[in-house]
Amino acid sequence: MTTRKKEKKFAKKLLHKYRLVVLNEDTFEERFAIKLTRLNVFVIVSLTSILLVAATIFLIAFTPLREFIPGYSSTKLKRQAISLSFKTDSLQHIIDVNEKYFSSIRRVLTGDVKTVEFNKDSILRAANAETAHLSIKTSKQDSLLREKVDKEDKYNLFESAISTSNFVLFPPVNGNISEGYNVKEKHYAVDIIVAKNTPVKATADGTVIFAEWTAETGYVVIIEHSYELISVYKHNASLTKEQGDVVKAGEVIAMAGSTGEYTTGPHLHFELWSKGYPINPTNFIDFK
Repeated sequence: MTTRKKEKKFAKKLLHKYRLVVLNEDTFEERFAIKLTRLNVFVIVSLTSILLVAATIFLIAFTPLREFIPGYSSTKLKRQAISLSFKTDSLQHIIDVNEKYFSSIRRVLTGDVKTVEFNKDSILRAANAETAHLSIKTSKQDSLLREKVDKEDKYNLFESAISTSNFVLFPPVNGNISEGYNVKEKHYAVDIIVAKNTPVKATADGTVIFAEWTAETGYVVIIEHSYELISVYKHNASLTKEQGDVVKAGEVIAMAGSTGEYTTGPHLHFELWSKGYPINPTNFIDFK
């Protein structure tokens, strides 16, 4: 009974009516009046609080105002960060590729490389030995054609990676060889004696990928050709081409000289590199 009385008393208090009056302080004239109960006040306060919370959440979630609240980052900054992240990744990939490329060029300049001896005659002998047991009759026309091809082969880059037989190497200069190609002494080049300011010519069509001064080898030109072939010209007196220039076979790219710490007089230090490996230029070029 006591509990029911308390409940009735509580309910009666909730529904008990009050009057909220706004008066003019000077004349005591009633300006505004409203009847209220405790229940109405509780409901109004609750609904107002819910609306305020909902409005705050909406402003934070769907308007730029959230950027001014500590702990929230800008959407624009996030998009920029993501874009910069992708660009950084792409640039890193480009840097890695360029680093490998420059490393290869550095090896060409310094000669720090493992070599593979290439002997054209041994390959021909091995091929002849494999076909020796075959009985093939050749005609006179076939023999003449073979003789012509053998003569032309002297000037062709004889490698399995090169599928064409029309790739002719032009002698950069003509003269006597003072020091030949020597793998044991890490001299991956031939030194051709020439007079100072003799025109140095490109050995084949290609693009100049390096044309600068170096302390050890003076003015150096490096040309990238087709079939992953690179030619190097060192100890020049001056250069006539710049990095990025496209040159034709036989086009003048420098003037021979005797520059750099390692020079021994006017000459051209000429190197040939195929797929990152040095090859003997005299196998493909007649310098006399």
